[in-house]
Order: sequence, then structure tokens, then C-alpha cells
Amino acid sequence: MYTLHDICKILGGACSIEKPASIKQLAIDSRKINFPATTLFFALKGIENDGHRYISTLYKNGVRNFVVSEAVDEAAYASANFIVVNDTLLALQTLAEQHRKKFAYPVIGITGSNGKTIVKEWLFHLLNTRFEIVRNPKSYNSQVGVPLSLWQMEDMYDLAIFEAGISMPGEMASLQKMIDPQLGIFTFLGAAHAEGFENLQQKVEEKLQLFTRSNVLVYCADQDILHLAAKHFKEHTNPALQLFSWSRNADSPVRVEDVVTKAEGTYIRLKFEEQSHEFFITFIDEASIHNAITCITVLFFLKIPAPQIAERLLQLRPVEMRLELKQGTNNCSVINDSYSADIDSLIIALHFLEQQQQHPAKTVILSDFLQSGQGEDQLYQNIAAILKQKKLHRFIGIGEQISAHAHYFSAIENASFFPTTAAFLKKLPSFHFAGESILLKGARVYKFEKISSALEQKVHQTVLEINLNALRHNLKMYRRQLKPGVKMMCMVKAFSYGSGSYEIANLLQHAGVDYLGVAYADEGVELRKAGIKLPIMVLNTEEAGFNNMIQYDLEPELFSFKILNSFKVFLQQQNIKSHPVHIKIDTGMHRLGFEPADIANLCEQLKDCTVFRVLSVFSHLAAGGDAKHDDFTKQQARLLNDAADEIEKSIGYDFARHIANSSAVHRHKDMQMDMVRLGIGMYGFDDEITMQERLQNVTTLKTTISQIKKIGKGESVGYGRSAVATEDKVIATVRIGYADGYPRILSNGIGYMLVNGQAAPVIGRICMDMTMLDISGINAQEEDEVIVFGEQLPVNKLAQWAQTIDYEILTNISQRVRRVYFEE
Repeated sequence: MYTLHDICKILGGACSIEKPASIKQLAIDSRKINFPATTLFFALKGIENDGHRYISTLYKNGVRNFVVSEAVDEAAYASANFIVVNDTLLALQTLAEQHRKKFAYPVIGITGSNGKTIVKEWLFHLLNTRFEIVRNPKSYNSQVGVPLSLWQMEDMYDLAIFEAGISMPGEMASLQKMIDPQLGIFTFLGAAHAEGFENLQQKVEEKLQLFTRSNVLVYCADQDILHLAAKHFKEHTNPALQLFSWSRNADSPVRVEDVVTKAEGTYIRLKFEEQSHEFFITFIDEASIHNAITCITVLFFLKIPAPQIAERLLQLRPVEMRLELKQGTNNCSVINDSYSADIDSLIIALHFLEQQQQHPAKTVILSDFLQSGQGEDQLYQNIAAILKQKKLHRFIGIGEQISAHAHYFSAIENASFFPTTAAFLKKLPSFHFAGESILLKGARVYKFEKISSALEQKVHQTVLEINLNALRHNLKMYRRQLKPGVKMMCMVKAFSYGSGSYEIANLLQHAGVDYLGVAYADEGVELRKAGIKLPIMVLNTEEAGFNNMIQYDLEPELFSFKILNSFKVFLQQQNIKSHPVHIKIDTGMHRLGFEPADIANLCEQLKDCTVFRVLSVFSHLAAGGDAKHDDFTKQQARLLNDAADEIEKSIGYDFARHIANSSAVHRHKDMQMDMVRLGIGMYGFDDEITMQERLQNVTTLKTTISQIKKIGKGESVGYGRSAVATEDKVIATVRIGYADGYPRILSNGIGYMLVNGQAAPVIGRICMDMTMLDISGINAQEEDEVIVFGEQLPVNKLAQWAQTIDYEILTNISQRVRRVYFEE
């Protein structure tokens, strides 16, 4: 624990300390404060956000200690303490660096393009019987994540494992100063996150800076660029560095003699110090094999006996690095977090739970926390204190340890405890879960997947996965294109382009967007009932929806004199004043809106009208992403501004103007005006190639193989016998058809899916509920996963085959297809 005076000395800032304070927690997010009295908040400034904006909110919530980089009206915060520095991020990193220096136990530092988190977690599993280990929670490996991770270091530990990730040159120097690892690991050099680098050479040289003061570096010498760069780094930067590599060549300390993959897993034979050792892992993919050999090499260096390594490897499991949100029975939402069971990942999961506004009732089911590094008494006292603040509807503890400390949870009104998962499942029907958001957080040995299975709504095995991290990333990419002060409206009409309604809206609300757009009032009502508080504009206003507009605080688009006058009369009858509205101008799309010839009459109608207030005047681009129509697009913007000028002059007050869609955000920056409307760009689709390259895939449609059969030459497949085999074939029937939204036009080889990474063409006609694939030559089994579209098979490719557009593919995905939301 530090006093605020201690921290002030470390940071060298100007201190205004009203009251002595002890600091236990560091925070950078105003939404993630668990113990306000002992928290030090760093007001970080970023491209999209500024922590100084939230000081008043934090103060109201009990936070009294702040690190800031700009003047604050201290008189407004009578009992608050402020440390003023030039750069709050640098101050956070400086504090973490000094904290790291207090501990003499070994630190392992991990970097690379892929596999950092997996290697970190596997090493934790392989070494935790010998060491008390502190490590990054999840993949907290950034300029901000690393200092927050280092703050966890305490005397109770005797080994630390931290990963470091970078996205551009110059970033690793600060991470190296903080982590300062003795033992370094470079997992793999690849193209992931390479956008900020000129080439792989620059990328590997930057990443190697993490090991400037390290004693040893573990890596695979089979990658020539990495191997040569490591030798050059040793020669010119850190001559004392020992290169402890593994390779299929004889000149590495650890030599790969043989790798044999079978159905049950992979047998790996390695030679170290003139002895051969055989290991088995339950994985068959190349990435897992690579990561496992890297871990074994580290353990060889640490002098762990081979038999002990082999025994621990048998218990390795996939690292689930994501929280999954699924639809549960009885109108519940189920959040399954099987990543790990520790305090830090619990806090992350609880924040995700708090984002879910669709259900007022929140439930947490928690197992014992194993290998926490803390005494049981202190551990469960801390967990209970965290949960107490979350105002849970109910809490269920599973395990002998947590049950023995049930008295700490007495402040939670509905708290129950069970010694085992099986004991809880026997009593599950008596809990009558309904209308709740339920967080499952359990150590792997408690097999919480059984609870998840019991609570999930049972639907067929075709699922649409929505990557919430990728959605956040894409929002950030567009925000970086915005001029200062420009607001963002996100379109969530048509079930958020097939991705879900309140689930996406919850994320957008949490991410701080300014507005949501829906097509019909009913969609807005659903969002309001799910707890969405953002302003919502309704694009297709109908008289039948007027009551809902008022009852649920929705803002209609007025696009014709008929709808304008009808709404005006309705408001007058209800004696309502100043209801917010948006005026649509038709500047050439010729769909909805007042035409330029209508503007004079429109101004008369709006002048002195008190029943509603115009919040925005806007239009819709017909071809904002097409360069050949740029002159027409510019004309549309001029027409909008001309109409808005007239309206503003007539009504006597200003309002927002907006016309830019996803592609126009960056193609026509002069058209950003007061607000932009982001639609399919959120999901990773943009007309501009350079922007498209910066975006991430959000949606992946998956199904499974229900049956595999062999057919002979001359036999036919499917309705109408449209496909006749010209040779012997192997056919897989998968659980998706045109009723799920898979276009029937992709029949007979026009489309294909990915089966274990290989293209399997559609054979025969697509059926209502099933599709047949030709998997001849592909190693596959029944129940194997099949990718319909995703990262490796983009939606736009399906759209090209089907002679349509991305929007149609996404919005046609049936409601019977289960949506699974995950956040890493």
C-alpha cells in the first residue's frame, strides 16, 4: 500500500492534498470503480475520450484521489486530492515502473504476433504447483494494461509472467522499462497487428526491445527473420543475452525430432542436453503445437524435470479468452466466463454484467477461487466486498471453500451455497430463473459448462457469433476519422443488421455513442424496455406508432407534410410541448423526405410551432462510397445545407445537420457536419479499401455437420437430382438452409463453406433446413464445425456469389439462428 504522499514523490507532480490517503487500487475507467475510498484515478486523454470529463461523477461516487494533467476547479471538490502532472499516461507508467522495482522475484516477459496470452496462461498452469504467480488479467498487455497488471505485484508471489503487445514503433520502450523481464519469450512472428509497421523486419526489431536487459530469450529459430534479428539484437543491443531457442535444426538447445498428430492429440519428441523426451498434448492444430513447444522449452531452461513436464502437459486445456453472452431460458441472458477464476478477471466479468441493461435483475454464480495467492479468509472477504457493491438480485457460491466463508456474503439478500456443481444442478429447478442476467464464473474443475448448458435456450446448432471487441475496434477506427465535436449516430435498425438488438445497443451505449437510429417505433420500444437510455431516432414514422413515441421517449423523423401535420395534431391533443423531431430532406435519393421545392412551405409549418422542437435536419446520400458519383454527392450536401439554412432562419434556433454515412465519414470529411451516421461500417464493411483494411470482422456464421456419407459415381444429391457425381464422393450434410438465411442461389457449386479450414463446395440444391457439401479429400467427422462466413470467408464473397449486397446477407439471417456475443 502507498500513501498519496509516496505517489506524489514518485511522480514529481504538483500536489494538492487535502486529506491523507492510502492507495490500494488504480483506475482509468470511471465505470470500473470498486473501492472508491482507496482508489487513485488517472485522468487519461485519448483520441476518443478524456478522463477529466468524469471527475465530477467520480467525486459524487466517493473517489477522492486524482492524477490530472489540466487545471481543475478544486473548490468544487472540497475533500479531493489532486496530483497535477504533464502526462497522466506517463505518470501511470512511472508509478508502475517504480512498483515493479520493489520486487526481486523473477519476471517472465512475453511478446510476439500471436499466442502471447495462450503461452502466458499455459505457463501459469504448468508452473503454479511450484510458484505463486502473478500475471496479466486476460490480455491486458497494452500501454495502459501493462501498468495496471504490474500493480498486482505483491510479496506473496514469487514469479511474475507479463505479456506485452504493441501496434506501432516506439511503444515497446515504455513497456520494457515497466516489465524489465529477466526471462524473455518471443512466441511467433506473423502479420497480426502489423498495420503500424513498414514490414516484418521493423516489427520484430521493435518487439525485441522488450528484452534489452533480459538474461535469456526463448523463441523458435525456424523463423529466419526472427532468428537473424535475435542474433543481431544480441550482438548490438544486449551482448549478455542467452539465446535459448527451439528448432528442427541441430544447432538449437532444444531440437524437435518428431511431431506426430493423431485423432486423440499430438506426440512431440524433443531432444535436450543429449536426451530425447516424448510429450503428448490433446491439441492437433499447428498454433497449439508451436505454443506447447515454446512452453516446454521454457520449462527445460528452468530445470523442470521432463516427467513433471509431461504430467502437467496432459492437463492443458484450450484457453478461453472470451466472455460469451447467450440467450437463456425464461427470458434470461447467460454470460459464460470460463477463462479463469481470479479477482481481476472477476472484476472484468462483473463490468460486462453491468453493461447488460436488458434485465434489471443480476445474478452471479461463482466457484471457489483456486491458487489465488491469498489466504482463503482474505480472499473471500475481498470477493464479498466487491459483490456487495453490485446490488445483485442473487448470488450462488459453489465449492467447499466459498461455502465455508458464506458469512462474508450475508449482505447479499439472496445468497445460496453448494459444495459441488452437481449439488447445485440437483436444486436448479427450484431457483426459477426468469428475466435475469446471469454471470457464470468458475474454475475449470467445477465444469460450469454443465450449468451453462442447463440455463441456455435450446436451439439448433447453427449460430451467429458476434465479436464485440471487433465492433468496439471498428467504432474506434471511425471515431479517429471524426473532426472534434462531431457526434456519432449508430444505426441498429433491422435487428442491428442481423446481429441483435439490445445486445448491440448495450455495447454502443457503453461505448459512448451519441444516438441510435431504428427503422420503426417498435424497435425503439424494445430497446427502451431493455434499459437503453440513449436518444433514439425513428426513421420510418407511422401514425400507429405515435403513442409509443411519447411513452418511450422516441424521436421521429418527419419526412412529409402528412406525417408532420398528423404528429402535430397528436401532440396538441396530448398537450405536449417541445417533443424532439428530426426533419428529413430529399436531396436526390428520392425515397423519403421534403424536396427542395417544399422548403418554403415547410418553414411556414415549422415557424412558431411549439409542440415539437427540431433537433436535426438531415438527408441521405445515394452514393457516398462511389467516386464516380462524387459530384452528385457534393450537390446533395449543398442542397441539405441550403434547406437547413432556410429552416434555421425561419424557426430562430439552431440544430444539428447530418448526411454522412459510413463510407462518407472518411471519403467526404467536409460532410461530417454536426453528426455522422454509422451503419454497416460497424460490422467491418466499407467501400474504401484503405478503411476496409483497418476494420475487423464482427460476425461469423457457423454450423455443424449432421451426417457424412459416401456416394458412388452416377449417384445424385438433393432435390431435382441437379447434382450427379462424376466420380466417388464424400458428402456432408450441414445444419443450415435457406430458412436460416443461406441463399438458395448458392446451390450446385456456386457457393462453398469452410470445413476444417478447407473449401467445401455446395453440392445439389440448398434445402430449407440443410445444405450438402462435397468434402471429398477433406478430413472431417460428424459434428465438426463448419464456417459459413467469417474472417476467412467474408460476407461480401457470399454476396458476390449471390449477386446481392452485404446488407442482404446479414439481415436475412433467420431469428432461429442463435446469436452468441463474446468479448475477449
